[in-house]
Amino acid sequence: MIRKDFPDFGLTPEQRRFAVRGHYYEYPGMDGGRGEIWCYSDRFSYGPGEKVTLFVSSTAPRFDLEIVRDGAVETPVLTQGNIAARWQETPDQCSVLGCGWQETFEFRIPEEWASGAYRLTLRAEGRDGAPIHCYHLFILHPAPAGKKGRILQVAATGTWTAYNTWGGSNHYQGITGQNRDQYATGVSTQRPWCRGFVVLPKEAPRVPLEVSLQVGTTPRYPHMEWAYATGYSKKYASAGWASYDSHFFRWAERAGYEVDLASQHELHFKPEILDGYDCAVFVGHDEYWTWEMRDAVDNFVGRGGHAARFAGNFMWQTRLEDEGRRQVCYKYRARAEDPAYRTGDVTRATNSWEAPEIGRPGSATFGLNSTNGVYAGWGGCAPRGVRGFPVCRPGHWAFAGTGLFYGDLLGADSHIYGYEVDGLEYEIRHGLPYPTKTSGAPEGLEILALGMASQVEESDVLAPEDVFFGDEDGRFIAETLYGEASDENLEKVRYSNGMIVNFPKGKGEVFHAGTCEWVAGLLRNDAMVERVTRNVLDRYLKR
Repeated sequence: MIRKDFPDFGLTPEQRRFAVRGHYYEYPGMDGGRGEIWCYSDRFSYGPGEKVTLFVSSTAPRFDLEIVRDGAVETPVLTQGNIAARWQETPDQCSVLGCGWQETFEFRIPEEWASGAYRLTLRAEGRDGAPIHCYHLFILHPAPAGKKGRILQVAATGTWTAYNTWGGSNHYQGITGQNRDQYATGVSTQRPWCRGFVVLPKEAPRVPLEVSLQVGTTPRYPHMEWAYATGYSKKYASAGWASYDSHFFRWAERAGYEVDLASQHELHFKPEILDGYDCAVFVGHDEYWTWEMRDAVDNFVGRGGHAARFAGNFMWQTRLEDEGRRQVCYKYRARAEDPAYRTGDVTRATNSWEAPEIGRPGSATFGLNSTNGVYAGWGGCAPRGVRGFPVCRPGHWAFAGTGLFYGDLLGADSHIYGYEVDGLEYEIRHGLPYPTKTSGAPEGLEILALGMASQVEESDVLAPEDVFFGDEDGRFIAETLYGEASDENLEKVRYSNGMIVNFPKGKGEVFHAGTCEWVAGLLRNDAMVERVTRNVLDRYLKR
């Protein structure tokens, strides 16, 4: 799996730099004379019997629609041909305001459809006679009822929304502001998903480097180079069903587990969705949450539920507006611009969860903090570092049957440790890690595995034009935690970690493998990663 050189996608050095540093995105009309078709739905998720409304803009006057349930087995559920469509004008700031298209097609979900992810494929004829298509996805959440013995997987739709590049702006880059170069502090759900969020080819690179860097080699970013070369979203590997959530859902069904699926909007607006479940699962890159979503999980675990988080980067508080159609997150500009600091409840400010004024660090819910973790295995942040979790407590029940020893690496072959990780302040006593008294760790938390990470990209081989992260995030975290982004405070946060932890909470329990890439172990059939996953699920389902 490890390469000795970087893959070549046919880009020039200048194109490779633009692929990493430039701002490229999907927008109406981008395919020019060939023609195109785009689609979004009125909501992320629906219940049985509810109506789905599709909004379509197409250069072709008619299209065909196919819907499949995207689980262990792809199951066709609906085919509809010859649906009328038209090209619909889209506002320049559609990423922020929504596309505002007129409805094109609607249907009602049959009561017998199983909960899960439903992939829509829209096909039409392009202006040149060649076929054009697009993909969309919605979630069918379960009807309220007792769900003993079933898993409820909660898709990271807040993070999907934050990274969606369609229309030009997201919470990272954008075409907002006076010079049209600012990220958007508010983004709309009423727009298509960017390319790569719903469907990806198997060869699409993941974020962590799969290249053995030779001495003096400058790190590169194959996932962004591939995206630019093939016309996919720059953020396809950072979020979305195709890169993350789908891999757990399909694996769990193949492994014989019964799995339901919900969006984070259910946690926010319908927290009772968790009622009756023994185990809720969160996977992949799961970075953006509202206060209400956390309330739902805390209450669920407190009254006896079990939360299994195979995910990383629990970083930002968001707010939902317009009945959930708009997500707000001021991020780095929160203290200067978020109205919550001036006229609202400051605890709801859309800053990092570890901002002292919010008073609710991530560790209070899932045991770990993003500000003690973040980057590993890509760019100038430990690109030659461990690819798996170094195991500290092999006798823990989560590792039963794995054959792991103290100091072994869990998931190194499948590269589960990487991209973005979550950690804690810790100390070593007699060779074992323990959370410090000031770490904010919940009582009874055990550190099961511990790896190294970094807040700052650093190397003496990096030229200024090859720096991607730099120290910007490190200085933001230093300012968030210590009040000033000084050199002295930067040194307090420069080096960090990623962990696997387990702890009791109320009448329930939490297991947290704090890495975005745990699903890579399931995708790549890593037997040890699969065994740990089974151990957690079986315990939490009381099998």
